[in-house]
Amino acid sequence: MVEIKTDASVDEMRATGRVVAQALTAVEKAAAVGVTLRELDEVARAVLRDAGAGSPFLDYHPDWAPTPFPAVICASVNDAIVHGIPTDYRLRDGDLVSIDCGATLGGWAGDSAISFTVGRAREADIRLIETARAALDAGIAAAVVGNRTGDIAHAIGTVCRAAGYGIPQGFGGHGVGRTMHEGPEVPNEGRRGRGMKLRHGMVIAIEPMLIGGGGDEYGAAPDGWTLRTMDGSRAAHAEHTVAVRDGGPARVLTAL
Repeated sequence: MVEIKTDASVDEMRATGRVVAQALTAVEKAAAVGVTLRELDEVARAVLRDAGAGSPFLDYHPDWAPTPFPAVICASVNDAIVHGIPTDYRLRDGDLVSIDCGATLGGWAGDSAISFTVGRAREADIRLIETARAALDAGIAAAVVGNRTGDIAHAIGTVCRAAGYGIPQGFGGHGVGRTMHEGPEVPNEGRRGRGMKLRHGMVIAIEPMLIGGGGDEYGAAPDGWTLRTMDGSRAAHAEHTVAVRDGGPARVLTAL
């Protein structure tokens, strides 16, 4: 089911999205060599707590997961693509870190993700992260009234493939509203003119995921949550929650 939001509801969702942005900003600032992923989760928890917000990640338990998710952020390092569980792993010089975070406030959810490096960055990692951001920007630019979800997917996939990166199939964006995951699905690769038509008031999360080695293969780690590249190459993730609106570009609700 796809819920069309009123303009007033989108304004309320913007307040939720701002909390998500603040949490991600605080986590990136706190990330340094020697800091544990669990400590980064505590940073995000403090931001949510101070804002009076809840977490749609904490205790989230989809059918495919063996256990409820135990944190308010997903912390995926190096060859982890998404859904990494924050542990006592201490960040090392040169690590590539992807952080996914959500919030609930006033009955509305928000969802966003960033990737960054810790310490001395590899040139290949910088390019991978920049391409993830470019793919996100392309997807957002395609999220206009009259287009379809396939137009977003095509825009994202074109950027990723042109740069030589892989795309984990079966994972992509989604609708956002009263809950974190709603319809429609927003793939990261597809054909123009296909999929659901975009309307004013639709709110979706657009989230490219890139595999640096160029292949699309991935597998689940023993924790049942973390998805890792099969070739051991690094991955990057970028995401914003956006509102489709008449007469202009999508409104980014999770920008700082």
